Amino acid sequence: MSIRLRSGEVGLFFTPDFLVLTLPLLYLAIAGSEPDHPPQDEMAMKLLLPFIVACVLNCSLLAQSQQTTIDSCVNEFTMANIESTKVGYQYWFIDKDFLDGRTLKMSVVAPQLATHAPHRHPEDEMFFVLEGTAEFYLNGARKVVQPYASFYCPPNSEHGIRNVGDTTLKYLVIKKYPKP
Repeated sequence: MSIRLRSGEVGLFFTPDFLVLTLPLLYLAIAGSEPDHPPQDEMAMKLLLPFIVACVLNCSLLAQSQQTTIDSCVNEFTMANIESTKVGYQYWFIDKDFLDGRTLKMSVVAPQLATHAPHRHPEDEMFFVLEGTAEFYLNGARKVVQPYASFYCPPNSEHGIRNVGDTTLKYLVIKKYPKP
C-alpha cells in the first residue's frame, strides 16, 4: 500500500504487489477455508466481492495516474524558473520529485569558477558540456574539454567540474538521488 502525492492531492492506492499478496489471505480469512478447499459460505463471498471490485478500480486509478501527456513531459527553459547560485544559476529540467529520483539539471557557471569543490557521494553522476571550456576532475586526474564532451563519475569517486575558460560554462547534470 502506498500514499501518492500528485498535483497537491492525496490519494490512497494499493499497489499491484500489495494486492497479489493480500487478496488470497483476505479470501481465506473471510471464507474460513483451506487453500485447496473452495469456500462454502456464500456470505463470505458477498463480503469479499466489494473489496475485490474496489481493488480492481484502485489498480485502474493507479494506472491512469501514471498516464502522461505531452504537456506533463515537456519542460522548456525559462529564466523565470532558474535557481541562482554563488557562481551562476541552475535550471531543473527534471527534478527529484518528477520521477523516482532521476534528474536532469543545467548548471551555468561564470568564468574561472566552480559550483563546488571536488566531492564524493554514493550515486554515480554524468555531465555533458553544452558551452564553454570545462575542466573535469576525477580522483586526482584533470582533463580540459570543449562543448559536446561527456563525463561519467562512478559512485564514491572524487569528482568535480570547473569553468577554466573566459566565457560562461553551461553543462547538463544527470543524476539519480536516493529515495528518502
